[in-house]
Amino acid sequence: MSLQIGIMLRGQYSFDVNMVTMADELIEQACLADRLGFASITKGSHYSTPDYQALQQLPILARLTGEVKNARLNAGIIILPLHKPLDIAEQMATLDILSNGRMIFGVGIGYREVEFNAFGTTHKERGKRTDENLIAIRRLWNENSVSMKGSHFELKEAVCWPKPIQKPNPPIWIGANADVALNRAAEHGDCWYINPHTTIETLTRQVEIYKGLLDKFKKPFPKEFPMRREAFVARTKTEAMRLAGPFVARKYASYHAAGQSDQLPEGESLSGDFESLIGDRFLIGSPDEVADQMITINRKLGVNHLIVSMEWAGMAKSTAIDCMQMMAEEVLPKVSQAT
Repeated sequence: MSLQIGIMLRGQYSFDVNMVTMADELIEQACLADRLGFASITKGSHYSTPDYQALQQLPILARLTGEVKNARLNAGIIILPLHKPLDIAEQMATLDILSNGRMIFGVGIGYREVEFNAFGTTHKERGKRTDENLIAIRRLWNENSVSMKGSHFELKEAVCWPKPIQKPNPPIWIGANADVALNRAAEHGDCWYINPHTTIETLTRQVEIYKGLLDKFKKPFPKEFPMRREAFVARTKTEAMRLAGPFVARKYASYHAAGQSDQLPEGESLSGDFESLIGDRFLIGSPDEVADQMITINRKLGVNHLIVSMEWAGMAKSTAIDCMQMMAEEVLPKVSQAT
């Protein structure tokens, strides 16, 4: 499978904007991405975001099922321990039907205390709740009736009708940062959804761990192996850094302040100066430079579905659109030919 490129819609905005206008622009951006030939469109999720306004994931994806005609739609990610399995199973089944079988179910365990507190759970409970939810959701999609007792729910002959269109179910992509979390991706996921924060060197080591865990669970290496990365393309790397650098730096300072660094593999951190943070984490440069980085990711890690974020809170719409068009017209063809 050649390397497919999708985009992530952040839907995050400063506090001085008209959110009706921002929502309209987000839908326009998704439709443009579809017309430009991007393989997928991803919307993430967080709650209680103090540094920006954030449009919520499932309503945006529901709207996009009628607007986006070709690209797959990715709930990437749902913070699963915050939720109950029957609700998520039925919501995702409905979205899969509305999109005619184009939904991807992305899962993460979360890390922010404000979210755990607001939903009545804890950091300590997140792993167990996620595992239980994954088991229950897969059963609800594949069985006519499910009875199962978890730590935070009880299903008594519960049903999920209608079922998703995709069989046996929409693909389950499980995000994992730390080595220990790869076990969940191997056991319960259809693939590991590689995070945007970790260096290629560390990821190369983690891919080998993941392969060993797949062997443990007697599962083949996934046909689709996805990854997310921050990206920005301009005529030169200097120009790309000028246009995107301040926004990416602000976003990653927010990640670090919220505790994201604590979730990374040993030896990894989002602290320090921006130049050292970039390393090989972010795909920022000219069309040739960005294409070469994408090809390297494909060859070193086996990734064949790369989802790129190309705009951040505060960036002008025209800047993001110019980047999307250059990515589609000058980067994607090079990547497709090489992979």
